[in-house]
Parts: sequence; structure tokens; C-alpha cells
Amino acid sequence: MTASASFANPGGAPFALATPFIDAHQHFWDLDRHRYPWLQEAPVPNFRYGDYSALRRNYLPADYARDTAGCAPVKTVHVEAEWERAHPVDETAWLDTLAGTHGRPTAIVGHAQLDRDDVAAVLAGHAAYGRMRGIRNKPATAVRREDARRGQPGSMDDPRWRRGYALLARHGMSFDLQAPWWHLDQAAELARDFPQTQLVLNHTGLPADRSAAGLDGWRRAMATLARAPNVAVKISGLGLPGRPWTRADNVPVIRDTIAIFGAERCMFASNYPVDSLVAPYATILAGFVAAIAIFPEAQQRALLHDNAARIYRLQD
Repeated sequence: MTASASFANPGGAPFALATPFIDAHQHFWDLDRHRYPWLQEAPVPNFRYGDYSALRRNYLPADYARDTAGCAPVKTVHVEAEWERAHPVDETAWLDTLAGTHGRPTAIVGHAQLDRDDVAAVLAGHAAYGRMRGIRNKPATAVRREDARRGQPGSMDDPRWRRGYALLARHGMSFDLQAPWWHLDQAAELARDFPQTQLVLNHTGLPADRSAAGLDGWRRAMATLARAPNVAVKISGLGLPGRPWTRADNVPVIRDTIAIFGAERCMFASNYPVDSLVAPYATILAGFVAAIAIFPEAQQRALLHDNAARIYRLQD
């Protein structure tokens, strides 16, 4: 499987990537043809990177190819991009056509509102597409740690939401979870109660608070979740508002995540183009490669490629 690629590291010398890699989290959108309320209507409050007006433009395979020039992944996983919620299967149909034409994405994580009355039909609609692998539905969460409460409607505790979650196993679908770390106690119970469903934590558990106390809380929450063997984590979304992506900020977080979950349950993901707000693609990739350079070659290959291929069933 070994291959060699060399590409520029912005702000430094070129470096060689000795293995092909998979991007486990990227997005496309076409604002001319489809409706994405968060990109076309009022801005989302409390967006974690602040002003995201630069994202209010089409982002299609040609744009991704431009951004990954010289450092392109061999495969990608597209995660739902908050397409208009009334017709979530239409996004999967569009992406499937896009992939047939452009070769991207390799696999699709679609959207289903798990507490909707029609969730069974929505999941069956997604399952009709061969590139479909799983679902992301952002559960109800609190913006601030001190406001977190258990048992809220639409949360991972909600029995109605959980009934929808239980249907994922019928189709062999995984679940992508985006929630701040102060809700990972709920996620740990969810993973425990549904051991047949692969849960993939998005964006490293969102460790936005980099104070000593914030990182300590994040580590403890991640360790609680890591006890469930059916949980993996995508190392992505590590930008901080108002500052560029740096190794000084993020390499310790990357290494802590791998130490907590193990090299067999972590994977690289770019979150592009959202994370273009904080760094060029090559900067994020180069930072990840630098962070994992302390691990044996087999573990580096797993972190960059093999784990994503196994978890999202991307084997040739």
C-alpha cells in the first residue's frame, strides 16, 4: 500500500508523505441549485470560528481539487452539509451523481432527523445508495458547559431520538456525532446501549477551551467515551476563532486524543472547506503528519488511511 508524495507545507519546507491518506470528513455544496439555510439565510449564532461569510459560495469537486493540489487524498467521506432538512435523501442522491461524474466523494454520511415521524423511510431512502455509510444528526446540546442538562428533548437522552438511533443497525449504518465534550457522558451511554452501531465522534470532541481547566475537562470526557469499544474519533475541527491553525496549539491535542483512544480508533479529517477559515489544507495535513511522526509506521498508516478505510468500509 505504500506510496510516496511530496507537497509544500505553507510556511516551511516541502515534506514527503510516505503513505496514501483518506480524508474522513469533507463537504460539497452548490448554492445555485440547492438550499442550505446556514449558508444562504441568517448567519448561525455562536458559530465556532466566528464570521464564516467566506463559505457562502459554491464548493464543488473542482474547488476541493484546487485546495488539495499536491496533497490530495486517495478517498474521501462526505458528511452532510446541512442541506435543507425537509428532503435529506435528495442530498445523498445529488452527491451520488456528483461522485459518479467526478470521483468525489467516495462515501457519504447523510442526514436524518432521528426523532422525526418519517425517520424509518428516510433511512431506507438513504440506504438505497451504495455510497451511503452512515448518518449525522446533531442532537440537542448546550452552547456552554455550565448550561448542559441531561434529558432534554432532541438530545441523546431523548427516548424518541433514541428510537430513531436504534434503526441505524437495520441498515448497517454508522453514526457521526457532533457534540461538545460536556455531552460525551450521554454519548458514552448511547454507545454502551447500542453496541452494534459504530459511533464516530466528529471534530475531536470540540476542545475549544484551551485553558488548563478546559483541556482537563475535555480529556476526562474523552476518556469516558473511549471506554466504549464501538467509538472512533475524527481528528479535525481544531481551529480556534480569530487565529490561524498552528502546531503549537494543536499537536498536543492530536497526541492526547490518540493516547486516549488508541491509534486504531483515530483518523485524519480536514473538515474542508469549513476549516479553510483557519488554514490551508496542506497546513492542517502537515500538522497532523508532524503530530503522528512519533508513532511507528504501521500506526501512522492506520491513522492516515487504514482506520478510515475500515470504519467507513472503503476497501477496494
